[in-house]
Amino acid sequence: MRSVVVIGGGIVGLAVAAELASRGDRVTVLEKEHRWGAHQTGHNSNVVHAGLYYKPGSLKARMSVAGNASMIAFAHEHGVPVEVCGKLVVATSADELPRLHALASRAEANGVPAKLISAEEALDHEPEVACVAALRVESTGIIDYSAVCAALVRSLDGHDLRLGSPALAIRTAGAKVEVATPQGVVRGDVLVNCAGLQSDRIARLAGLSPAARIVPFRGEYYELRRTSLVRGLIYPVPDPTLPFLGVHLTRMLDGSVHCGPNAVLALRREGYRWSDFSPRDVLDVARFPGTWKLARRFARTGLDEVLRSLSRRRFAESLARLVPAVTEHDLVRAESGVRAQAMLPDGSLVDDFLIESAPRQVHVLNAPSPAATSALEIARHIASLT
Repeated sequence: MRSVVVIGGGIVGLAVAAELASRGDRVTVLEKEHRWGAHQTGHNSNVVHAGLYYKPGSLKARMSVAGNASMIAFAHEHGVPVEVCGKLVVATSADELPRLHALASRAEANGVPAKLISAEEALDHEPEVACVAALRVESTGIIDYSAVCAALVRSLDGHDLRLGSPALAIRTAGAKVEVATPQGVVRGDVLVNCAGLQSDRIARLAGLSPAARIVPFRGEYYELRRTSLVRGLIYPVPDPTLPFLGVHLTRMLDGSVHCGPNAVLALRREGYRWSDFSPRDVLDVARFPGTWKLARRFARTGLDEVLRSLSRRRFAESLARLVPAVTEHDLVRAESGVRAQAMLPDGSLVDDFLIESAPRQVHVLNAPSPAATSALEIARHIASLT
């Protein structure tokens, strides 16, 4: 029986462990926190994405479309709450229509069920929305990803699952990979790095020199007091020149409505507030040449994001473009998330999943959204590489 050590107990790490276990491997999972899915998995919008945004043929496109189906099937099989509610992507002005039509074409290329509809038809789905046209995406859903993690953990009964076990050092010794932890050395035939926000550091610890660097972006959310304003999911038309989708409104499984996220540089890799500060993490970002190139390219956008972070009124104004009835008095601060975004030295953001292999090692070096949606597909892909 082959032994595999998986570093990282978020949804991707647990999915990889479950897939390898189902193929007959003996699995050890090392998670530095004291609960599963403590970071990106437990701090996201809980959307099961359809796969319409991503470049046709890319890992994100293929794995998101397949992952939409496999994640929903997994939820039904394991009793995880899920609802396929669909969403609207709305053009709020005529100059956004070309981008909306381009998005519809991309959805078709990716095999995503989506339909262009009029403003009047959009009101049938979302009576409070303001738009000149919209794209209705039927396969988008909402789910509880923490519950998915719990189900994956249950499926790993009998395997070695270790919380509070950070990887301190990694070395190859003969035919084995050895990982030092505070509880001792763990040995395996194969190492899989699914450490998310720490993935590039784990790769370097294992002897790799990845070109990409994780740069953390904090996404801040509000909850909507007047939940009756939103029935499902309402997204803006993304600007292809910008790295993120923009703030949107999402009705959760419990009936609450989350608004966001924005995107500001986090001052700590696992920093969910402005006050969360790590000198090491800030120095890492400041020393990386790509940071400054990205900052120069998106200086105005970055400033706008910071101002929106500091001003509830500005945040509300962004949401009111989609739902005019929203005011700053409707917003209540909610938990933030941090996106582990890989960046290259030229300042470009890695726009696809990035997975690198070495002898007896596989490293997931870029797996932001839609990684949760795609987790079971990423796991199957990694299993094929080990």
